[in-house]
Amino acid sequence: MRIGIFDSGLGGLIIAKAIRKAMPEYDYVYLGDTKRVPYGNRSHNAVFEFTKEAVDFLFKKENCAIVIVACNTASARALRRVQTEYLVYYNKTRRLMGDHERKILGVLIPAAEEAARFRRVGILGTSGTVSSGTFLKEIKKLNRKAKIFQNSAPMLVPLAEEGERSMAVPFLKKYLRPILNKNIEALVLGCTHYPFFKKEIGKILGKKIKVISQDEIVPIKLKDYFSSHPEIEKKLSKKGTAKILVTDITKNVQVLSKKWFGKQKPELVNI
Repeated sequence: MRIGIFDSGLGGLIIAKAIRKAMPEYDYVYLGDTKRVPYGNRSHNAVFEFTKEAVDFLFKKENCAIVIVACNTASARALRRVQTEYLVYYNKTRRLMGDHERKILGVLIPAAEEAARFRRVGILGTSGTVSSGTFLKEIKKLNRKAKIFQNSAPMLVPLAEEGERSMAVPFLKKYLRPILNKNIEALVLGCTHYPFFKKEIGKILGKKIKVISQDEIVPIKLKDYFSSHPEIEKKLSKKGTAKILVTDITKNVQVLSKKWFGKQKPELVNI
């Protein structure tokens, strides 16, 4: 059985690459909904339906034992509902058939746990993630005294999908300015696309502000999860394979999938 990784587009490939680098022995399948990216301006119901469809596909068609929802908008707006409505019913059906239960994890909670270590935290995310208030709620659960300042950055996802770093700099400065005015100690990159601009963001922030990037946190947390849930880890096949599935193949998808997922060119399939 495989590890499935789902994102609204290609940003999750940055997470997938980091996870695979940390745990190369497992078999991976990545699903990017490139036909409907971005999710940030979608309704809650739409994001829920898209996420449920993706997870269901990865479970049933790709034999995944666990799916990482590597999309902060989906993690913020749909993950809990997918877990409590779809997954509960799915696992109940699997048990009746004598099959293995599946698991779904997100990327938002690990970042929130890291952010809760600081007193003044900035969140840069999509409109959907920011408006959901999920980062704020999760950080406050762990640190009531934390002061959290959010701003949405709607242009960054399409710029990342196009591989445009230099064009993003004016937008980054614009989006970060109101957060920097709050004297933050740490900044959460609240979208899996944003690590693509990590170097540019670091230059704007300076050395005193900690950048919390999910590609650095999620692999560690997933390793810990497997250590505490050996029943899941034992189901995973270990041939070191990887493939990328997308809902729409474009030239840009071909270039970025190769660039972001590592030197070994993975199989790229349109579904």
